[in-house]
Amino acid sequence: MAKPKRVYQVWKGKNIFICNGRLVFGPDAKSLVVTLLLIIVPVIVFCTHVARNLLHEISEYNAGYAILLVAILLTVFVLVLLFLTSAQDPGFIPRNLDPPEEEFIYDSPASIEAGGTPTPAPRIPRSKDVHFSGRIVKVKYCDTCKFYRPPRCSHCSVCDNCVERFDHHCPWVGQCIGLRNYRYFFLFISSSVLLCCFVFAISALYIKFLTDDCGSVWKAIKASPVSVILMAYCFIFLWFVGGLTFFHLYLIGTNQTTYENFRNRREDSIRVYDRGLLNNFLEVFCTKVKPSINFHAHVQENELRPGTGLTPVGEVDCLGGDRRAKIEDDREIGGDLLKISQRCDVEEA
Repeated sequence: MAKPKRVYQVWKGKNIFICNGRLVFGPDAKSLVVTLLLIIVPVIVFCTHVARNLLHEISEYNAGYAILLVAILLTVFVLVLLFLTSAQDPGFIPRNLDPPEEEFIYDSPASIEAGGTPTPAPRIPRSKDVHFSGRIVKVKYCDTCKFYRPPRCSHCSVCDNCVERFDHHCPWVGQCIGLRNYRYFFLFISSSVLLCCFVFAISALYIKFLTDDCGSVWKAIKASPVSVILMAYCFIFLWFVGGLTFFHLYLIGTNQTTYENFRNRREDSIRVYDRGLLNNFLEVFCTKVKPSINFHAHVQENELRPGTGLTPVGEVDCLGGDRRAKIEDDREIGGDLLKISQRCDVEEA
């Protein structure tokens, strides 16, 4: 008798699974190597050329050892958050095993005006009104996943999966950012800002000690050019990561996603998900997230059916159909967030 396959072995997306499906990465997970090098290499240089020399410069209360310890702990914390962001299910919704039946729909008015006859044709509606949290919202149908996408869900063209509360596909972590890993992503970028500030400040402090010993700043720079390089590196890095952190603080405070902020640029848009500043932050950081898909389970133990929690207006079952255009700019959103943060966009109802 053939051994039953596990969920990750029959998964239709482009994800990379390791440890028998216990860890799930995006298709561009190799970019993690670059991100790791950008974090680890400067920290190693800092510990060997700056923090180690401060062990004797600041001998009181073992402050030199404290600086070295803080640098190591902060780095480990950043790396753990990076792992939690990139190695887990960000909020994938399984594809529908039972595609909805087509409905008879008349041709569009444009085709009728062109001389066509208004004959009904069997096809899936492009959108449908559903009840969601006491509101009536319009949802679209995913041609790839074969179900109506819940509000704030979008299909990532990089991973080829529908992701709940889709924010963007981040090439730096090689994974989609969505419902289940957004809080880890924010903590990752914000803790990276703290690490940059710490390395910058301690490197500047070491230059000050050398200036006092050598008599001039120029001689201090010549004595430790590595410290100046680290300060320049952290300054440049802070422009990107710091701007990204403040941009996501704005998104959290207004209960938007990067995708919503990027795509919905109409001035008359209404933020239907905005619950107030405090509640918006509580929703991101304190709300219990529903369990991830068990990719390690055998297929018969884990029925891959989308649970959208939607009730169409006037219907009981929400599984129906509509086409959605393929998102081609998911990766660009992740690579151009600083430009997006300068826009005064609001979310479309």
